[in-house]
Amino acid sequence: MKVLAFAATSSKNSINKQLANYAAKQIEGALVELIDLNDYEMPLFSEDREKELGHPELAKAFYQKLGEADVIVISFAEHNGSYSAAYKNLFDWTSRINTKVFQNKPVIMLATSPGPGGAATVLAAAKGSAPYFGADLKGAISVPSFYDNFDVENGRLTNKELVDNILSSIAQL
Repeated sequence: MKVLAFAATSSKNSINKQLANYAAKQIEGALVELIDLNDYEMPLFSEDREKELGHPELAKAFYQKLGEADVIVISFAEHNGSYSAAYKNLFDWTSRINTKVFQNKPVIMLATSPGPGGAATVLAAAKGSAPYFGADLKGAISVPSFYDNFDVENGRLTNKELVDNILSSIAQL
């Protein structure tokens, strides 16, 4: 099973990237590809730029990556209660190729933050819009207080209830 995992942020030291990678590796027999949104940086989306540029090659490449995956694992960073600018821009460009960005693939959505909110606001927005963008949502899990619930040194979630929530989502694949 081919699993595409990524953090919806451009942070190079993203705790969301660590969480996405951990969750993807819990899928038995998975071939995990962890991508970095920095490899898909494009001009800010606008209709004027779209008329000028068409669909950028990086948006096409991202859409193709999603299409090649059997499962998609995303962990959302929350910037002021919303998506990071890097993710939103990539998503906007990609949605112009096909509104069904996730191509009816099974998707596990995660979110985390250092604080007790666990990026739940952005996760709720992503979960709410998932059906409109072709995501077959198998789970949406917020991990609050990342450093209290994740062993960074060993790259694993330590909170049993959160581990069980992730495994429950994986069981639906």
